[in-house]
Amino acid sequence: MSIPSELLAIGKITGTHGIKGMCKLHLYSGDDGTLRAVHDLTLRLTDGSHREVTVVSLQGSGRKTILCLKGYDSIEDASKAVGGELLVRRDQFPATEEGEYYWTDLIGLRVVTDGGEDLGTLAEIIETGSNDVYVVQGGGKEYLIPALEDVVLKVDLENGTMTIAPLDGLLQL
Repeated sequence: MSIPSELLAIGKITGTHGIKGMCKLHLYSGDDGTLRAVHDLTLRLTDGSHREVTVVSLQGSGRKTILCLKGYDSIEDASKAVGGELLVRRDQFPATEEGEYYWTDLIGLRVVTDGGEDLGTLAEIIETGSNDVYVVQGGGKEYLIPALEDVVLKVDLENGTMTIAPLDGLLQL
């Protein structure tokens, strides 16, 4: 049985917590809203197999989340899940506000300047304290683009592009 393509990874189990089957979870977006909105998920294990899991409890929030899954009752059970990713059906994601996007929608966009220069593809997003930073790779170069309203002019998911107005000197770094 293959994993449906509409499933998206929202986090990775990075370790065990205690001896009663709890797991440390690294949420990719740092926001646990999606995880708190759903309880039935798919766990993709490091060997490529997957299984349906149910969230029994969550403690903490954001990147410091402790997760308890039904049927994972010991440290041995939890150890088997370490390295696995939690997947959620796309239709379970909470709706976004205007101007908000899921990281999974932004990764892979072509990034162009307002002058028409193609910088490359948005390859990664770095979360910082004040704003995210988009890592754009293309033409053997890497650009770090701050996710600010003055810089990111337009996100066009339908056409797969993001238009930016680079700050002075940004592209020369």
